[in-house]
Amino acid sequence: MAAALLLASCSSAYAHHPTARCRYLDADTIQCQGGFTDGGGAQGVVLDVIAYDERILVSGKLGKDSTMTFKKPSGEFYILMDAGPGHVVEIDHSEVDR
Repeated sequence: MAAALLLASCSSAYAHHPTARCRYLDADTIQCQGGFTDGGGAQGVVLDVIAYDERILVSGKLGKDSTMTFKKPSGEFYILMDAGPGHVVEIDHSEVDR
């Protein structure tokens, strides 16, 4: 029993969680960078820009440098980085750094 508790606590200590940051490069261009809290990159992770009516406006994957750049859509939207079950980050359009 003690060994099982020790293993469980060790695995959560090494858990990594996704992170993402999006910023405006200019008035019409947004760049998002993804990664993980353990310092790892997020190459190939799905990143979608979604309207509030759930239409996908931009669909892509993070590149070799863990970034994706896209034109700002008109209207309200959110950005969804999906690295798999339990590894999702959402950024509302109002939270994009200027």
